[in-house]
Amino acid sequence: MTSARRRSSELPPLVVRYVGERLAGVDEVGRGPLVGAVVAAAVILDPARPIPGLADSKALSARRREALDLEIRERALAFAVAEASAAEVDELNIFHATHLAMRRAIDALAPAAEYLLVDGNRLPGHHVPGQAVVKGDARHPAIAAASILAKVTRDAQMRSLDARHPDYGFARHKGYPTREHLAALERLGALPEHRRSFGPVRRQLALL
Repeated sequence: MTSARRRSSELPPLVVRYVGERLAGVDEVGRGPLVGAVVAAAVILDPARPIPGLADSKALSARRREALDLEIRERALAFAVAEASAAEVDELNIFHATHLAMRRAIDALAPAAEYLLVDGNRLPGHHVPGQAVVKGDARHPAIAAASILAKVTRDAQMRSLDARHPDYGFARHKGYPTREHLAALERLGALPEHRRSFGPVRRQLALL
């Protein structure tokens, strides 16, 4: 048994306090990187069109995530992807920017959600009722679907940024503070897309 499967099997059963058709899973990607937007997704799965293999996006290969991304977009009852920019992260802080991105994704759903399952330990302050689910992307398929859409979208953004600035290695580290990224930041300086409020970027700018 893999470690990912072992962790999933140890999670307590998820009790969903909602019975209806429009339950939306909500998740985000990009809290930890030093660069780019934080991306959130909301997905209402269609019970009549199940999608086998939904799982936490981090436990899937890039190829499998991209294949599932297409299936989710084809089969879901509704889905939406939204973001909060690096500038909004700096203005609001990453916690509030993450919830802003989540609210934008929820607002973009058509048809609208009636209940939310949000990955994490806090709801994003939306008027639609719901519950926060710790490790939700491994515990409910709708949250897993949202994690996949958000991850595929943000990874594509990092590949696009890498094409414009290949010396930073964004396609490899996706903006996270790896040794490669920190060395490039020290050598080349911060880009407009870097989050000024994050420590390594703030310290680099202070040296200018």
